[in-house]
Parts: sequence; structure tokens; C-alpha cells
Amino acid sequence: MSTRVGELKTYAGFARRFGRRFVEERLAERRTEIAPAPHKPDPSTWSDENLTVAWLGHATVLINFYGTWLLTDPALGRRVGLQVAPGVTLGPRRLVEPALTPRELPRLDAVLVSHAHMDHCDLATLRRLPRAARAVVQRGNLDLVRRFRRADELAWGESVEVAGARVESVEVNHWGARRLTDRARGYGGFLVEKNGRALVFGGDTAYTHAFTRLRRRDAEIALAILPIGAYDPYINAHANPEQAWAMSRQMGARFILPMHHSTFKLSREPAGEPVERLLAAAGDERRRVALTEIGETWSLPR
Repeated sequence: MSTRVGELKTYAGFARRFGRRFVEERLAERRTEIAPAPHKPDPSTWSDENLTVAWLGHATVLINFYGTWLLTDPALGRRVGLQVAPGVTLGPRRLVEPALTPRELPRLDAVLVSHAHMDHCDLATLRRLPRAARAVVQRGNLDLVRRFRRADELAWGESVEVAGARVESVEVNHWGARRLTDRARGYGGFLVEKNGRALVFGGDTAYTHAFTRLRRRDAEIALAILPIGAYDPYINAHANPEQAWAMSRQMGARFILPMHHSTFKLSREPAGEPVERLLAAAGDERRRVALTEIGETWSLPR
């Protein structure tokens, strides 16, 4: 009983601090329409002989990694947040529609979930994905993906094989709670290796030197998918664009795909600022920025 009372006090305190702002933000959203995605991918044209990706919005990226099809941190609904009833979610509304709906996705080999935060692990989206897809999550998050026929949870350094690709959990600088009183969930990124090449999906992370250790791996890191938004004022939890660029260079990635920006209003910086700052940080190496707009498709140059 004392634990329950403590949880209620925690939520009541949170509501007092942030409730008014939450309501104001939800009311403000009603004054604008959700913009259509500027691009629409066509996965049916993608070759299994290359690495091809499309950014569907926020941290959701569709990946064909030499014939292994992956989807990261699925969030394809109109809102992310707390589900209070079927079809009713309390939380931020999208600024831009997802580039693909769940029904438009190709057959997936695996869904990768970096952590339990509701903008990265949207249960409404997960329920709309085929149960035949394999779920790979960080340690302590298996309960969120039990609807899938096969699910694996990984601690940092552990790996599984998915359709010929090696998927390893890697360290990031973040946290994994889903609720205010939830303290036992793991979090991390993923290193995916196949055909002598690798890609890194950073999930959510503040600046960290942990990615530097990946540079010593045998496989070339062709692409780093890293977050660049929600840093103002949350710099202790989310890397800013300059830090994301630095982490991509520290791990030796040839290209960077920026994500976690321009999809939901989660912080104070303007929606277009993260990309502008990333391109400025890249300077003469802008060619290393794989894409910047929702729905864009990019393939690794041969």
C-alpha cells in the first residue's frame, strides 16, 4: 500500500509541475493541420544487394540491409504518449505524417526497439505490425513485445542473428523508464553487421564516448543513424546536432542519417533548427549527411 501511495504522490507532483503546459500544448496543436510527408518511399524497388534506408519520421527508419529488412523504434500513429483507451492517446501530435503507414510496410525480418519511451516504443504501432516479424529489444523490455512470435532481449554486448545479419546491443547515454515510477528497464542502441559492413542505430542518446569503441570493429560502419533533436533544454538526455556529428566521426561512420527531429514537438528548439545546425557542423563534408527530410530514401554509394 505504501508503494502505491508513493506512486500516486509522484504522479500528482508531476501533474502540478507540467499539467498546465501539457494542456496548453495539446490545445495549440488543434490550430494547425498535420503536414503530409514530403516524400514517399517505394521499398518494392530496393535492391537486396545494397544498404537502402528511408526515414519514416522521428526515430522510425525502414532498412534493407543486404536483404535483411529492419524497422527501428516504430511510431507511426498520429500521437505518441499514454494510451488511455483503444484509439485514444494522450501525448504530442505529429507535425508531419509518417512516410509510410503500417499497412504499406514490406515484410519485416525484425523490429528493433531501443528503449521503452513512448515516442520510441509506441504500443499502438506495434499492435499493427505482423506478429511474424521478430522483435529485438533491450534487456528488461520483453513485456512490451510479447505479441510477436519471437522476441529477444539483449544487454549491452549481447547479440543475435536475424536473417543473416548480426544484431548487437550497444551502449548509449540515456535511460529506459517507461513510467515515472519505472526504474528497471534497459536501453541502448544497435550495431547491425552483414557482408563486412555495419550500421549503427543510436536510438536516444546524449553525448557519449561509447561509440568510439565501435571504430575498432572489423566491419566498416557505413551508416550511423543518430538523434539530433530535443536538446533544448534536455541536453543531458539528447545529443545536439554538433554532438551527433562528432559521435558519427568518432565511430568512423562514412555517413550519418539524422533522426529524432522535426516530427513531434518535444522541446523548445524550432523544428528546422537541428538539421540546419547539423549541416553547418558537417561543413565541407555535407555529402556525409545521408538525408534530411521525412520520407527520403538513401542507398549506400557503390
